[in-house]
Amino acid sequence: MGIVVNLDVMLAKRKMKSKELAETIGITEANLSILKSGKAKAIRFSTLEAICKELECQPGDLLEYSE
Repeated sequence: MGIVVNLDVMLAKRKMKSKELAETIGITEANLSILKSGKAKAIRFSTLEAICKELECQPGDLLEYSE
């Protein structure tokens, strides 16, 4: 399975919509959607840092490895 993205879980815990997060961190909703769906091939550390800062979480809260 590989890397699982739990961004939707963190958004729900923080009661935040994807659109709001995308606007706040400065990426498009389409790119955020690709990341949420797990279809992204890569993520920039600056984007990961911005997401973690906004959602007040750690990278491990967003990403996990699953076989």
